[in-house]
Amino acid sequence: MIPLVSVIIPVYNAEKYLDSCILSVIGQTWPNIEIILVDDGSTDGSLNIIEKYRDAGNVKITRQKNQGAAAARNAGLRQAKGVYVQFLDADDLLSPDKIEAQATTLNNSLTHLAICRTVHFNEGENNTGDNEVDWWLHNDSNNPVDFLIKLYAGEEVLPGFGGMITVHAWLTPRELIDKAGLWNEELSLDDDGEFFCRVILASEGIKFSENGFNYYRKFIDTQSLSAQKTRKGIESTILATDLKLAHLKEKTADTLVDRIFARHYWWTGVIAYPQFKDLSAYCIQKAKQLGYSGEKYVGGPVGHVLAGLFGWKAVRLMARCRQVFKRSWA
Repeated sequence: MIPLVSVIIPVYNAEKYLDSCILSVIGQTWPNIEIILVDDGSTDGSLNIIEKYRDAGNVKITRQKNQGAAAARNAGLRQAKGVYVQFLDADDLLSPDKIEAQATTLNNSLTHLAICRTVHFNEGENNTGDNEVDWWLHNDSNNPVDFLIKLYAGEEVLPGFGGMITVHAWLTPRELIDKAGLWNEELSLDDDGEFFCRVILASEGIKFSENGFNYYRKFIDTQSLSAQKTRKGIESTILATDLKLAHLKEKTADTLVDRIFARHYWWTGVIAYPQFKDLSAYCIQKAKQLGYSGEKYVGGPVGHVLAGLFGWKAVRLMARCRQVFKRSWA
């Protein structure tokens, strides 16, 4: 039997790119796929596009009021019948051989995840080539804790490591998801980071697929969710950081974890200041408790000099005033 792969696509006001996203799944070379489209309360033409594919093979369509991507993915999981799960955002793409390459790499394993290369391209571009250079992620790992430490570390703590893994870079056994638990619906930012932290720790390791790509569309404008420095977004980032730290602490006593997360808290605290001083204070306190001793502020040459003279809070306050001034004259 060829294992069924469930492709779960949460959809919210994605009419501009939705067709190409769905077609990239329909065009997969893996012969046993179900597509689960979850409309998360779209107000544009997304639902009309979805309906076009209702009779296009093994396609399931569901609607819900707007609850966020995590809730939409959970709704998709409740319908999914696949042995493996492929999450895919509605503005991103898969190469035709992506699922086949990863399923072949897993070779029926239910204890490992598969990862592949990611090609980043900007909105408005058609850059879906295969030009990503090799880096440390492009290897197998049979040590989930070590993998996450290297992923979260960054150059400051572990030179040569760090990075970002897109949600659709993975192919995941459903059995691991059931073991780790559903998506945390309290999170809006870094919900995928917290989810895959649990899934990776529930696994026996990661298998890298030499073939297959996922394509991640990057948005330049400030309206994309990841660019919104809202209170909700920062609260989500903090909660995800709290949870990831707790997940790792349950598995290891390595003091490197404290160094890594001290850095994460410090920079979230810097970003939150001065607009959300209470959130900033929480993060700075957590960073100090974990022994943070790194750079207090990193910016352009002028900002770096000013931070050395007046402190990072003064520089952040000046930057905030400049933003407000620009908006008032826009």
